[in-house]
Amino acid sequence: MEIHYKIIGFLLMALAIVHIIFPRYFNWKQELSSMSLINRQMMQVHTFFIALAVFLMGLLCVVATDDLVNTSLGRIISLGLGVFWGFRLFFQFFVYSPQLWKGKPFETIVHVVFSIIWMYLTLVFTLTFINPHEHGRPL
Repeated sequence: MEIHYKIIGFLLMALAIVHIIFPRYFNWKQELSSMSLINRQMMQVHTFFIALAVFLMGLLCVVATDDLVNTSLGRIISLGLGVFWGFRLFFQFFVYSPQLWKGKPFETIVHVVFSIIWMYLTLVFTLTFINPHEHGRPL
């Protein structure tokens, strides 16, 4: 299970770093210009803090792998991470409109790839909590 935490850690840190290109890629200068200052800045600030939180989750997975897998507190944290990414997976299918990706090859690939990533994260984190005997000491 530890190798999965390392993989997840590096994936999450890379995902956080990718947030740097969001303003340019999504043309935020033009797209957000019609918003009020508070809404525009909330969008920018929330994006920063989401990226920071994702980066720190990844860093935690890389530097505290053994603790997350083999301690009671670590498995409870893993359950929380599993719930977090499970909600993200739910949003992928039931909040984002299929109009964003259906019939668009690149967007469909992105949708599928991230759906798989959210499933992987949800599964690894949740299984760590559910099956402590397989992955470490029991709770």
